[in-house]
Amino acid sequence: MSNPFFQFKQFTVRHDKCAMKVGTDGVLLGAWAGTESCNRILDIGTGTGLIALMLAQRSKADIDAIDIDADACRQAQENAESSPFAGRINVIHSALADFAHAGTHKYDLIVSNPPYFVDSLKCPDLQRNTARHTDTLTLEALLQDSRKLLAPGGRIALILPYDRKEHLADCIRRENLSLSKEIAVFPVPGAQPKRLLAELGAGPSASPAYSGQLAIELARHRYTDEYIGLTKDFYLKM
Repeated sequence: MSNPFFQFKQFTVRHDKCAMKVGTDGVLLGAWAGTESCNRILDIGTGTGLIALMLAQRSKADIDAIDIDADACRQAQENAESSPFAGRINVIHSALADFAHAGTHKYDLIVSNPPYFVDSLKCPDLQRNTARHTDTLTLEALLQDSRKLLAPGGRIALILPYDRKEHLADCIRRENLSLSKEIAVFPVPGAQPKRLLAELGAGPSASPAYSGQLAIELARHRYTDEYIGLTKDFYLKM
């Protein structure tokens, strides 16, 4: 059985009640998303609350963390309450469409590590399917509702499979968003990119998008200087 918790430098994340466990995708987005000048942040599909906790460590912002799964919300709430950032993280059991319709707040930063398996074989675990597949939250719906919730000058930060890059570009055009920066993430140098970190803004961009690359490992458990630099404030052994 896998360990029911993951210990970071400033907080602990329990993930025994969640379909999706602590993983590299969440850590990448939580460490990479720009938190400068953020007073209010929204984490969509928070799961364990990992990304919300990382962003709380990196900012002074108030953070709303929503999830459609009740068990995930309970776990995220427990993780937030046991952290040093308990007073700034508000966990809400809600679908994004309902949350956007209510429109209580506008956000300087909206982050999501969204479900991304499309038309792929599903497992018998309904909770895990909801967390991993796009049936309950398509990329189009995610961007459409997120745009409604953006404060002036606000940003949307996502991590997606790299092969969704063209689909993301189509969605950006349809929703009158712009790409401000993107990072292609490689498991090791020379491999094909597996993930895409993307930051979006509303309306046309005043300057060309920044495009960069990040390799995670040089070899098994030998991390690159770039990945260490990005995550060293969180991992115990970095």
